[in-house]
Amino acid sequence: MPRELLAWIEHSTLGVLMRGSGVWAYAVVNLFHILGVATLFGSILILDLRLLGVWRNVPLASLARAAVPLARVGFGLAVATGAGLLATNATEYVGNPFLLIKFPAIALGLANVWLLGRSGAWRAHRTRALTPGEGRQLAALGGVSLASWLTAVAAGRMIGYW
Repeated sequence: MPRELLAWIEHSTLGVLMRGSGVWAYAVVNLFHILGVATLFGSILILDLRLLGVWRNVPLASLARAAVPLARVGFGLAVATGAGLLATNATEYVGNPFLLIKFPAIALGLANVWLLGRSGAWRAHRTRALTPGEGRQLAALGGVSLASWLTAVAAGRMIGYW
């Protein structure tokens, strides 16, 4: 990310508020970020594994009804808290290669969610058994999802160690 953008984020109202709220504020926001990421990734993991063919005896529609809303909540919490964490000391991340991996991986994951939601196979899973071709389509989307979100989580963890 360009230094100017990171400086703007750091000097934003959110950045000033995060730095001025003491160490406990950062710690609590970090804790909630971990909770959001765990909720998001945990929900996605079980759904993607099911799309890839694990737990075939568990109806996809039932699993999706539980996992998708939970993933949305986790994503919202992760984004809200992640913004606060980034804004705290954004300029420290200038040149951090993991930041340049994390955000494109998230973008790919979101694009994949969009494609999944618009696929005929995903719409069909609620009302009927899927054809083998539809199963393969969902498996491919599940594989892309798993790879992109796992990359985002791993890169996010590595940001702090650079």
